[in-house]
Amino acid sequence: MGNFLAGKVVAVTGAGRGIGRAVALGAAAEGAKVVVNDYGVSVEGASPSSEVAEAVVKEIEAAGGDAVAVADDVSTMAGGQRVVDVAVSSYGRLDGVVCVAGILRERMLFNMSEEEWDPVVATHLKGTFTVFRAAAAVMRRQRVGTLIGFTSGNHQGSVSQANYSAAKGGIISLVRSAALGLNKYGVSANAVAPVARTRMSANVPVELTEIGEPEDVAALVVYLLSDKAREQGITGQVYTIAGPKLAVWGQPRELRAAYASGGWTPEMIAEFLPGSVGVDPMPLLSRLEAMERAAARGDRPNA
Repeated sequence: MGNFLAGKVVAVTGAGRGIGRAVALGAAAEGAKVVVNDYGVSVEGASPSSEVAEAVVKEIEAAGGDAVAVADDVSTMAGGQRVVDVAVSSYGRLDGVVCVAGILRERMLFNMSEEEWDPVVATHLKGTFTVFRAAAAVMRRQRVGTLIGFTSGNHQGSVSQANYSAAKGGIISLVRSAALGLNKYGVSANAVAPVARTRMSANVPVELTEIGEPEDVAALVVYLLSDKAREQGITGQVYTIAGPKLAVWGQPRELRAAYASGGWTPEMIAEFLPGSVGVDPMPLLSRLEAMERAAARGDRPNA
């Protein structure tokens, strides 16, 4: 057992399997008391079971740690609140929340149904909000705390996961909003965009050239939960970790601008936009044609 998080109380959603489980085990191994939340569903969001959360609690206890299970659905306000309430009632405080819970329902945008859109956005984006909202109230009173959301490189866009990409982009904006709104209360907020071998990554239709293990992600999360990260002023950031690779994403900003003193007309925009304002090339779009050619040959294209 380490002591990087000694004395801290951390809640982790989606902690029954994969990255969430690794984060819960990693936090416990560094001295944190852990609330293990998992609704216990399949990748598609079906067949809930409380057993997966309870199994992780048993792992933590067997290693000498302290943990409690919560099987509630964080896509509901009551579920998110219960995760926080259990932390406070069990341990008296809450120092960090890590929102990993998520599901996938893939479909091309023109075929995607409401039943495929709503649960994905609810689990990822609303599920982060419900826990952040409840935790922020506690951390504001404590004048200290850490919120961590999980996003994805797919926030740049996706061919067949518009629901997932939209939710992951929303999480980044939610994290930045939390960082701005809670900074004066001593609360930090960051996002992690992991690339690791999990149930979800197994279904990616391309071969990922940069990928690690859930334990790699846990190491970054443990750092972000620590006093060291707070002392170093880490907030409002998005980090990717993929095996040996650790990267930070840029903050949104304007690239170029042009001005018209009397206002713009469509004809003026057509003249000035291409040369003066231009475009910001979309990296994924430039790689898509090569990936499609590889797929047509029967190869598994690299990404």
